[in-house]
Amino acid sequence: MADLKLADEANHSNDPGPTAVPILECREVSAGYGSVRVVRDVSFSLQAGSVLAILGPNGAGKSTLMNTLAGLLPRKGGDVVVEGKELRSGRPGEANRRGLVLVPDDRALFTSMTVRENLSIAKRSGGLSVDAAMEMFPALAKRIKVNAGSLSGGEQQMLAVARALTQNPRVLLIDEMSMGLAPVIVEELLPIVRRIADETNAVVVLVEQHVQLALEVADEALVIVHGGVRLSGSARELAKNPELLEQAYLGEAV
Repeated sequence: MADLKLADEANHSNDPGPTAVPILECREVSAGYGSVRVVRDVSFSLQAGSVLAILGPNGAGKSTLMNTLAGLLPRKGGDVVVEGKELRSGRPGEANRRGLVLVPDDRALFTSMTVRENLSIAKRSGGLSVDAAMEMFPALAKRIKVNAGSLSGGEQQMLAVARALTQNPRVLLIDEMSMGLAPVIVEELLPIVRRIADETNAVVVLVEQHVQLALEVADEALVIVHGGVRLSGSARELAKNPELLEQAYLGEAV
C-alpha cells in the first residue's frame, strides 16, 4: 500500500494538531457477512472537521465498511474508537448515541411525510434546527411542505443529509451521495460536505464514485480494492497522481 501523506500543508486548516484526541479511529477493522470477510484490516484516524473520501470500484466493500462503522453489522476484527472510547461491535443504537450518523445509499426517507416532518422527527438536542437545515439546503425551503416521495433525487439526497445533521453527528457517514444523480447535481451537492465539516466540526466519511469531485472536498482518501486498502494519502496529493489512482483501481501494486 502506498502512503501519500507527504506534507502537513496537505491537511485541512481545521486540523487541531497532533496532541488532539481523534474523533474517529478505525484500527485494523475487518467486516463481512456470515463467515465471509468482505473488508480486511482497514485503519485510519480522523480529527475534528476533517473529510475522508473512501474510493474504489463497485463491490470493493465500501458500503460494508460504512454499515459496520454505524453498528449495523458486527465487526469481524479490529476496533472502532470514538473520541478516545471504544465502540462496541454491532450496536447501532449505541453508535448513534455516540454520534455516528449514517446517510445510507437508499436515503431511507419517510416518503409519505413532508420535508419538515422528516426533519422534525429526527431532531436531537444540539443538532441543526429545521430552519438551520433549510439555510444549509435552501432548495428544500421551497419544498418544505412537500412529501419526501415527491422530491427529485437531488432534493431527496439533500433531505437525507439535512435529517442527519439534525441528529448532531460527531461522525457523519455518507454512503454514495451521488447515486442516481445527474453530474450537475453532484457538483452542487459535494461541496456541501466540505461546508458541513467546516461549520459543524464533525468528521465526514464519504463513499463516492465521482473520484475527482470527492478529492476536491476531502482532506484524506482511501482506495479500497477487494476489501483491502490499496492506496491512502492526502486528497490533494492523490488528485495530483491520477496514474496511482488508476493503478490502485486496477489492483496493481502501487
